Amino acid sequence: MLTWAQGRRIWRRLGGRRGQVALLSALLFLAVAGLARLPFWPLVDYRAYDYLSTIGAPPLPDDAPIVVAIDEPSLADINQRWPWPRSLHGRLIEALRGAGAKAIGFDIVFSEPSDEAEDSAFEKTLGPDVVLAADESLVTSDQADQLIRAMPLQRFSDKGARAGIASVALGRDGVLREAPSYSDGFAAMLAKAAGEAFDVPDTGRLIQVFGGPRRYQTVSYYQALDPDNFLPPGLLRGRVVLVGLSLQNAPTLEGGGADAFATPHTVHDGRLTAGVEIQATIFDNLRHSLSVRDGSDTLRLGLLLFVAIASALIVSNNSGWQGFAVGLALMAAVFMASWFMLRYGRLFISPMPSLAVFVSIQAGQAMIDYAQERKSRQRITKAFAQYLAPELVHQLARDPSRLRLGGEKRELSILFCDVRGFTTIAEQLKDDPEQLTTLINRLLTPLSDIVLARGGTIDKYIGDCLMAFWNAPLESPDHAYFSVSAALDMLDAMEALNRTLEADARAHGRRHFPLRIGVGVNTGDCVVGNMGSTARFDYSVLGDAVNLASRLEGASKLYDVPLLIGVETARIIGDRLAVFELDRIIVKGKTEEAPVFTVLRTASAAVLALHRALLDAHYGANPLKARELAMRLADENPALAGYYARFDIIAADEETL
Repeated sequence: MLTWAQGRRIWRRLGGRRGQVALLSALLFLAVAGLARLPFWPLVDYRAYDYLSTIGAPPLPDDAPIVVAIDEPSLADINQRWPWPRSLHGRLIEALRGAGAKAIGFDIVFSEPSDEAEDSAFEKTLGPDVVLAADESLVTSDQADQLIRAMPLQRFSDKGARAGIASVALGRDGVLREAPSYSDGFAAMLAKAAGEAFDVPDTGRLIQVFGGPRRYQTVSYYQALDPDNFLPPGLLRGRVVLVGLSLQNAPTLEGGGADAFATPHTVHDGRLTAGVEIQATIFDNLRHSLSVRDGSDTLRLGLLLFVAIASALIVSNNSGWQGFAVGLALMAAVFMASWFMLRYGRLFISPMPSLAVFVSIQAGQAMIDYAQERKSRQRITKAFAQYLAPELVHQLARDPSRLRLGGEKRELSILFCDVRGFTTIAEQLKDDPEQLTTLINRLLTPLSDIVLARGGTIDKYIGDCLMAFWNAPLESPDHAYFSVSAALDMLDAMEALNRTLEADARAHGRRHFPLRIGVGVNTGDCVVGNMGSTARFDYSVLGDAVNLASRLEGASKLYDVPLLIGVETARIIGDRLAVFELDRIIVKGKTEEAPVFTVLRTASAAVLALHRALLDAHYGANPLKARELAMRLADENPALAGYYARFDIIAADEETL
C-alpha cells in the first residue's frame, strides 16, 4: 500500500507545478465523470436545461393553437356545477366549427357515462376533427405493475372522434420536461386531425417551452360559445383549438393547482402552467420539430475532457486572478456553446459537469497552492525568526517574492560589535562556566533587541561578537542611519547593563566584571543570500564592505573610541548626526589610506569646526598645534577625551625626536 511519504515523493517527481496540475485534473475529471452518472445528477443537468431553454426562448408560431379556457369568468357566467352538461360541450363544438376552427381538442377525459340525453347530444356533434383526451396510469402493487388506460366512451369513438393519451411524465423534481413519445398521444392525434405532418419524438426528448402561464392566446369558454358577439371576426378561422381548465390566476408552485404543472419556465416566476397549455406546447413541438435531444455519453465526456484539459492549462500557467478570469471566460464560452446547440441544433449537452470540473480544478489547485504557500511562509518564519524583527518576518511571510534565495548584490550597512577584554574575563571565570554563559547571554540579549528594533538582520554570533546588517532581506532606504543609530543605542545600553550587573554581583557576593564594547559600521556593496552547503546554509553576507566593517571594529581600540564608521556611512548620515573624522589609515587587508570616523548624537558647530582645525594640524604635520587644539577639545567634547589624549603623546614623541 502506498504510504504518505511515498506519495509525497511521487508528487514531487511529477515535474513541478504542471505535473501536479495534470495529475489533479485527471483525478478530478474521473471523479466528476463518475459523479455525473449517479442518480441525483440528472436533476442538476435538467435545472441547467430549465434556464438555457428559457433564455431567449423561441417565439410562438404564428398559427399556434388557441386555448378555450374553463376559467373563473366562465364558471361564473355559466353558473353550473362541474362537470358541466355534455350538451354544453356539444354546443361549443358547433360554435367553434361555425367560427372556422379546423381541429378541436378537449383536454377532458369522458370515460364515464353521464345522463343519456346529455351524452346523446354531445355524441351528435363529434367527428374526425375532434380529439378527446384519454389517460394512462401505472398502478403498482406487490404482485405486479399494471398499466391502465381510461379511454373515452366507445360511443364517442364510433362517431369518429379521435382519442389521444394526454398523460405526461414528471421528472423526479416534479417538473414537466419530457415530451411524450406516444404515437397516439393527445397532441399527436390533434395534429392528425388538423392534417399537420409530424414525427413522434424518441423517448427522452425534452419539451421546448415558449414562456410561462397564459403564453398562448386564450379566450374564455363562455366567449367561445358565442364567438360572433364576444370574439374578433376570423379569430378562430383555420386554427386548432384546445379546450381545458386554465385559470386566469395561474397557480403557484407552493399552492399547487388542478391540472397545472411546473415547467422549465417555473424557475423564473414560480408559476404552474395549465395542462391544456402543456398540450398546446407539445403540439407545436411536434409539428415544428422543436423537441430537444439529450446529448450522448460520448459528447458529454468529450466536452468534459476538453474543459478539464483547458482548465489544467490555465491553472498551470497562472493560478492568480488572471487565470481565474480566463477560466471564467472559458466557462462562459461553454455555456454559450451549450445554449447555441440547444437553440439551433435542438441538442442539449449540459454544461454543469464542465462547470464542476473547472471549479474543482481551480479550488483544488488553490488549496494546494495555499498549503504550499503556508508551508513556505512557515519555512521563512522559522528561518528568519531568530535574526529578523518580527514585523519583518511577517512581511516576508506575506510576500515571499521579496526574498531572493541564493545571492544578490545589494548595498548594505554592516555592524560588528565585540566585547573589549573578554578574553581576560573568560580566563577569570574559567572555573564558573555557568556565570560566563549567563554573562554573555545578558550582554547579547539587549544588543540583539536593539538590532531588531532598528530593523536590522542578525547575521551571526561569534563568541562575544555580534554581526548584523541592514537593507536585506527587506529593503530599507535609511539603512545607514538605522545601523549607526543601533550602534549608539548599544553604547547607551551598556551603561544600564553594567549598573544592573554590578548590583546583581553585589547581591550574590560575586566579583563584578565591567563590560565595554567596540563597534564598527560600514556601508557598501555586498552579496547577500543563503550561503553554505545543500545540507545546511545560513542567510549571510559576503564582500569587501563586510571585511572593512570588521576591521573598523578592531581599529576602534587604537583611537580609544567605542565606535568607528566607514567613509560611505559617514557621507550618508553626516547631515543627521555629529560625525567626526579621526584619521586616515590603512586597515588590515587594504593598500590605500581611508578616513575613519566616529559619531555622536549631537555636537555644536563650534566643536565641529575646532575638530576640523585639529585634523588640519594633524594632517599638516603640526603636532604642537594639534596638541593645543586637542586639550581644548577634551574639555569641550569630553565624549572623545580618550581620542584627544593621543595627540599629547604624538606631540611628546615629536619633541623627543
